[in-house]
Amino acid sequence: MIIVFGGAFNPVTNAHLEVCDFVMDQYPDASFVFLPVSSAYTKSALASNHDRVQMLRLAIAGKDHVDVSEIEINDTDFLGTYQSLIRIADRYNDDVAFVVGADNLVGMHKWINVHGILSEFKIIVLGRFGLDIDKLIDGNPVLKRHRSAFVTFPTFDVDISSTVFREALDPTMVPDSVYQYIQQNELYRGEADV
Repeated sequence: MIIVFGGAFNPVTNAHLEVCDFVMDQYPDASFVFLPVSSAYTKSALASNHDRVQMLRLAIAGKDHVDVSEIEINDTDFLGTYQSLIRIADRYNDDVAFVVGADNLVGMHKWINVHGILSEFKIIVLGRFGLDIDKLIDGNPVLKRHRSAFVTFPTFDVDISSTVFREALDPTMVPDSVYQYIQQNELYRGEADV
């Protein structure tokens, strides 16, 4: 199985890596893929695609069965999570699961081709902000219809905040190699509001 974790990773933090480690502990025979979104089709200002991919590659150095996909980075238009997951499944010729935090369940019913996502892929839901995962799924008719798609880990609850890192530039929040890259490339200076 391929487990996909999408996001901006602006930058990748130790918390993102904790997600990877936790999920890989649950699925030791799986491979884990970070899927960074392209800066070409997001509304927030991001470090360049190149810089975010480089930081991810530095962060996963030495991790077995962990990779970075540039599928969305190389897209010129936003095709949606469904298309990305299909392309990853085709590329690796394997089943795919998608990792989300519980907070993503709030708006998931509005995702492009959500019924395709939920009928064809497993969704691994990690606890976030103390949200009640079961209540979020059962309280939404679209999610409840696809209840069997969800694998939940409510006790895992880590605060992933690249925003907080960008505001504080706290070196303890990111891997050393990522912090050095940020310093050498003068990233996130004066971008607290990004």
